[in-house]
Amino acid sequence: MSERHADEHTWRSPDAVLEWLRERTRSQFAWSLRTNPGVRFGGTLVCLLAVVAVFGPLLSPYDPTAQALEARLEAPSLAHPLGTDALGRDVATRIVHGARVSLALAVAATAVRVVIGTTIGLVAGYLGGLVDAALMRLVDIQLAFPGLVLALVIAGVLGPSLRNVMIALSVVGWASYARVVRGNVLEVKDRPFVEAARLYGTPRRRIARRHLLPNVINPVVVLATMNLGTIVLTAAGLSFLGLGAQPPTPEWGTMIAGGREYLRSAPWLVTAPGIAIMATVIGFNVLGDGLRDVLDPDHLEERERRRS
Repeated sequence: MSERHADEHTWRSPDAVLEWLRERTRSQFAWSLRTNPGVRFGGTLVCLLAVVAVFGPLLSPYDPTAQALEARLEAPSLAHPLGTDALGRDVATRIVHGARVSLALAVAATAVRVVIGTTIGLVAGYLGGLVDAALMRLVDIQLAFPGLVLALVIAGVLGPSLRNVMIALSVVGWASYARVVRGNVLEVKDRPFVEAARLYGTPRRRIARRHLLPNVINPVVVLATMNLGTIVLTAAGLSFLGLGAQPPTPEWGTMIAGGREYLRSAPWLVTAPGIAIMATVIGFNVLGDGLRDVLDPDHLEERERRRS
């Protein structure tokens, strides 16, 4: 803080100075978000995808499931920018509706992962002892199974549907959040402000909610952002294998599975949903990488040091 700022705030109350520091931190954080290239590029892709998913179906003149056999396998044109499929359905319309399906599935599965993993990691790191040992052994058991294989087994046992795919993807992904949160809690819980709250007689639940959770949320945000792209890709793979969305639901993996027989004669049936999946995964991964730089300045400094 400069001498002018110090003189300006010496007569103010501690609460006023703290509020000034918070506002300064918010402004610096907002500036970092605006200037980080990863956040700008990835955020633009993600926002564009969200706009397409929300408003695209309202603007399309076609029904994503209605068949028009007289227009089957038409090449891209002004009437059908991405062509039609084997049943005459507009591919662009199905891509737009598929964005809504994929995003909703990814957000729901990620939310379940975050809630379960953050709760377990917070409890294990803060309480320690036997509770920590028992919960971390549970995490180790979950991590011992390959995620995709476990998701295939769960989806196969429950039956093919989007709901069962969401359950499978939620079950196999929470352990990574638990480990990340536990490691950060172990680092934060012995800091002076937590010790002061404990000596003051603050209940454990309040300490965990007010003091620990806000200080471990940054890596959770980064991990969740990157997981969104991974879940979209995995869900499309499960649907491609017949374990996810079932026809005529407009889902990207199902569209690729239905168009693979026409790869030579109508390549747009596979290319269009494939590009949509690729753009979505790239957007979330780049955004997550940019958020990691913004939320963890030490990581950015280490990266710049390696480059130099």
